[in-house]
Amino acid sequence: MTRKPELKGRPELRGRAARLAHLLPTGRAQAARTPFVLLVVVLLGGGLIGLLVLNSALSEGAFRLDDLQRETKELTDEEQALRRDIDAYSAPDALQRRARELGMVPGGDPAFLGPDGKVKGVPGEASAARAPLVLAPEALATATAPPPSLEASPRSPHASTPGR
Repeated sequence: MTRKPELKGRPELRGRAARLAHLLPTGRAQAARTPFVLLVVVLLGGGLIGLLVLNSALSEGAFRLDDLQRETKELTDEEQALRRDIDAYSAPDALQRRARELGMVPGGDPAFLGPDGKVKGVPGEASAARAPLVLAPEALATATAPPPSLEASPRSPHASTPGR
């Protein structure tokens, strides 16, 4: 019988174990380090590039958010200014001043219609000499000037209104 020399540090194997032992490398197996190092470098580099792209996207979003907030503030300021203008134009003294500029005069006493169709009260004629009940400080300056009288320029009921 011939015996194979016993490998150093390995006991002699028989049967199936001996056949499988030929498949395993003898001695200490060392994997090549270069592919592993390249894999680690690629993973780290990819991670850093990914973080850089993510950071750039977040910065771009922050700048866009800042622009939108500034635009919202400007639009809010403009809206408030327009609301102030509307309030100034719809104030009673401003409406009265504008009505006088258009030649309108305060109306007379009103008459009311009841649900049965009867007239309650005696309607009064509008007169230009009638002074308003409440005058704003701006309207006081214009109230000292005599308002246009209806007697100076009589109008027929079918006369056209200015601007039509």
